Amino acid sequence: MRLDIEALIQAETLELLEWNRLCQHLSTFAATKLGAIASRQLQIPDFQAVSTQLLEQTKEVYQLESRLSPSLSFEGIQDIGDSLERAELQGILAGDELLAIATTLFGSRNLRRIIDNQEDVPILTELVADLRTYPELEQEIHRCIDERGQVTDRASQKLGEIRTELRRLRSQITQKLQNILQAKSGAVQEQLITQRGDRYVIPVKATHKDAIPGIVHDTSTSGATLYVEPNSIVPVGNQLRQAIRREQTEEEVIRRTLTEQVAAVKPDLERLLAIVTTLDLATARARYSFWLGANPPRFINWEKQESITLRQLRHPLLVWQHQHEQSSPVIPVDLLINPIIRVVTITGPNTGGKTVTLKTLGLAALMAKVGLFVPAREPVEIPWFDQVLADIGDEQSLQQSLSTFSGHIRRISRILDALGTEEIGGDEEAISPSSLVLLDEVGAGTDPVEGSALAIALLQHLANHSRLTVATTHFGELKALKYEDERFENASVEFDESTLSPTYRLLWGIPGRSNALTIARRLGLKLEVVEQAKTHIGGATDEVNQVIAGLEAQRRSQETKAAQAQKLLQQAERLYKEVSAKAANLEERERGLKASQEAAVQQAIAQAKGEIAQVIRRLQQGTPTAQDAQQATNALNQIAQKFQPATPAKPKAGFMPKVGDRIRLSQFGQTAEVLVAPDEDGDLTVRFGIMKMTVKLEDVESLDGQKAEPIVKSKPAPAVTPAAPPALTIRTSKNTVDLRGKRVADAELLLDKAISEALGPIWIIHGHGTGKLRQGVHTYLQQHPRVSKYEAAEQVDGGSGVTVAYVE
Repeated sequence: MRLDIEALIQAETLELLEWNRLCQHLSTFAATKLGAIASRQLQIPDFQAVSTQLLEQTKEVYQLESRLSPSLSFEGIQDIGDSLERAELQGILAGDELLAIATTLFGSRNLRRIIDNQEDVPILTELVADLRTYPELEQEIHRCIDERGQVTDRASQKLGEIRTELRRLRSQITQKLQNILQAKSGAVQEQLITQRGDRYVIPVKATHKDAIPGIVHDTSTSGATLYVEPNSIVPVGNQLRQAIRREQTEEEVIRRTLTEQVAAVKPDLERLLAIVTTLDLATARARYSFWLGANPPRFINWEKQESITLRQLRHPLLVWQHQHEQSSPVIPVDLLINPIIRVVTITGPNTGGKTVTLKTLGLAALMAKVGLFVPAREPVEIPWFDQVLADIGDEQSLQQSLSTFSGHIRRISRILDALGTEEIGGDEEAISPSSLVLLDEVGAGTDPVEGSALAIALLQHLANHSRLTVATTHFGELKALKYEDERFENASVEFDESTLSPTYRLLWGIPGRSNALTIARRLGLKLEVVEQAKTHIGGATDEVNQVIAGLEAQRRSQETKAAQAQKLLQQAERLYKEVSAKAANLEERERGLKASQEAAVQQAIAQAKGEIAQVIRRLQQGTPTAQDAQQATNALNQIAQKFQPATPAKPKAGFMPKVGDRIRLSQFGQTAEVLVAPDEDGDLTVRFGIMKMTVKLEDVESLDGQKAEPIVKSKPAPAVTPAAPPALTIRTSKNTVDLRGKRVADAELLLDKAISEALGPIWIIHGHGTGKLRQGVHTYLQQHPRVSKYEAAEQVDGGSGVTVAYVE
């Protein structure tokens, strides 16, 4: 009985969440008929290990398709299940059925070859390891069956001989009929040889039927033409018919032999079909996930107190509708739920997106269970729910005389029965400790006071019997549960009072407030009626609404500041890139100038040596006199003056930067403003663009080129000198290493290169996955002499999927 109830409520939940529509969308990405059928009849696993296996398959196909060109091909693979069943029952397969088996064997072998050639797809490699494709059976079928599904002449010697005799008989009949047509041209309607059944006939005028004696096999509609088989070819026609019978018998023998060979390996071929269908289904999941822009989920561990993280979560059916039906863009929601939270109540106006939020969360949980990626921003962290149970929509039924309230209560009763009666956290383990319950308009459809009381009792019960419950409501009393029980949380859909329309954004920690009176006043309802309504509500409710309005305003202010901070960070990163590029260009120019100067010096030295050698040779010619010696001395002095570089003028000294001065940073060639005067160590703080930095006194100069006067230190008393403040470190593409999809050995090579080039911290993206890559990265960092420490990145930078290594 309990199993029947669970099956019923789970089937109702899938229907309410429109799961069949999602499966239909998934089937459009399947490459084979079997894959499409499996997609439309997608089975939801009962164990987390199965879901994890399915996700690993999807990840490997996703990675495989991203680097394969063209992608995985399922060409030739067909649904041969019925043919295999008939072969086992000793039926005789038709030629096209045998041909389909051969092409399926070829397509499966091609798939296995592609996967076997890849190194980092262990799940897929294991999947196709047991694939037996029987190339000898495929070759035999192709030898006996042609591309049209007909038995070939080479299938057997006897068939070849029969086919030769058939051609001879047909040629003999055709020749005789041609002679008759020429001899009796006046008796025939036209010069035509045709067939009726397996007999050759010619069209004879009804008025001349005695001119060509024979057997009439057919008559035209008008009766003016008789299709006659002349008596002279009847014996040959009988021989032809007997030959055709022998041909059919021999073809049947050949097809029976091939069918017996297929039946002998039926278990392996059924296994082949199952493997290929599994692979096609994994490919469909990967392609659908890519189309959605989805990311792989990680199943969190409740015992480790991990939170649900679903940022920018989108409803997959609405994404499809937007893409294919040009509907409005999908507005994502953020679902960040702490492990202590058991019940979330969502309030807000109608058509504000509350029900869509419920369905989006339910579909995300089911998508993760069946191995699909979730359309949310990384990281995607969600529990594995053993049951997803929902009461969404109006269950009113005139046929069963059920009101809306009665319909909801019937379904909620089935949900409670499916959950069991054990309490979570009690002495005994709950029957359904990891269930997700989704309730829409809980307690609606009856008296508000009683409905509110019933809703409170129901949510408190679910807090003890399900892992997570998300409920939408209009009852204000449910908002107070958060302040009475830490397991409850409030959320609301935002409403824009200026446009009188919802924004479809989900606000956490803030309960929704009533907007009915505001909407009524804006829509022109008399002011005195609205004011009278306010008096019936009471001052306390008005004060609560004012508090909620203040919280909403504060939230909007914080979001604006966060957006501004993000914009400022982007500007800083852009400026950092520009400064780095300018510094690199300056270094390149400096290297070029040094190289040209060295070349010029070498050329001058060579020229000077040549001129000195000429002076020496002149002195060596004959007996040198005092006059010759003087001339040689003068010549050498001229050479020295010509090639000896001038002594550079000493830079002016005495410049000392003060707060507010504009100076030039010699390293970058840019000006900056002095914020803090130089200390006794020669360090000063300057503003460079929007960035502050600490520089050395010897690295700055005045705008007219004066170097700063060095600071003479007095002998300090023995004391600890405070360390200089660390330079501002910003994460950029240059100090970020992406190792996702790499093996540990390859990752170590990339890490070694990144650390050797690093001038500060580096961010290492390894993702979550199985955790092997992260463990390998941490082991390598522990052993590296330049890494002082490492830690997980902030949540905004990827959390536990990213490691920050501090390089000395």
